[in-house]
Amino acid sequence: MGTVTGSAEEPSAPPSVPATGQESAVSAAVERPAAPSSLSPSRAADFMRCPLLYRFRVIDRLPEQPSAAATRGTVVHAVLERLFDAPAAERTASRARALVPGEWERLLAAKPELAELFADETGGQDAERLARWLADAERLVERWFTLEDPTRLEPAERELFVETELESGLTLRGIIDRVDVAPTGEVRIVDYKTGKAPAPQYASDALFQMKFYALVLWRLRGTVPRRLQLVYLGSGDVLTYDPREADLRGVERKLLALWEAIRLATTTGDWRPRPTRLCDWCDHQAHCPEFGGTPPPYPLPIIPAPARARD
Repeated sequence: MGTVTGSAEEPSAPPSVPATGQESAVSAAVERPAAPSSLSPSRAADFMRCPLLYRFRVIDRLPEQPSAAATRGTVVHAVLERLFDAPAAERTASRARALVPGEWERLLAAKPELAELFADETGGQDAERLARWLADAERLVERWFTLEDPTRLEPAERELFVETELESGLTLRGIIDRVDVAPTGEVRIVDYKTGKAPAPQYASDALFQMKFYALVLWRLRGTVPRRLQLVYLGSGDVLTYDPREADLRGVERKLLALWEAIRLATTTGDWRPRPTRLCDWCDHQAHCPEFGGTPPPYPLPIIPAPARARD
């Protein structure tokens, strides 16, 4: 069973500003910790990177500070999605650049806390820093036109939320930036990245997300996507991969093993940190034992793992 619907957001950490009054009661009910029930590419990557990070984000739902880089990525994605609302001949670089300020204002209206990204020492807006940030977003949007020609593209889907349940019962879900369908029916999955392309030895890690999406679409539609395409706006590179059915079966086996590890950690409460260089940018150092911190009390029931029989 599975569904393909319109745009939707993946679950994320709760907002840093708590609700009050009646809203807080509703929020408490909605945000009450619960065992994970599905897997997305980002959450799968979290667990592989650091099981404790997965716990903080999915179970404890600890708040995280917004970053200028991630927010810029959100704005750029919105621009590239909205540009296809225009007739093909009007999908120009100048039009795309002109969309950037409006998409920023739209995002800011939905998430007023993002204004803190550009606050000065007095609490006002640092107009110069905001202008530089918007200019960087415009440059990323403009670079896209050197990599693809939107006047020749008619996406079948944009910001497509997909969800499917595997035979094992595991639910997979995610949001695909763009799906192109050729007149012959062949499917291409496209994802925009505002960073730089990874070194060749890390290409397989970058393609994991795309293979995840390909697996979901295959299970939903019965056809393996013809091509996976990563568009790196930060460096001007395009990474492509043509998956085979055997590839996607391998991804499914990997996800099932990953899900079993998540289920075990959920029931035992054993979420171990996995220190890497990425820890320097983690918002949760105050709660991480690797930095002398203490995780919050575990909010779910603990079922000890069965003891192994001795020989």
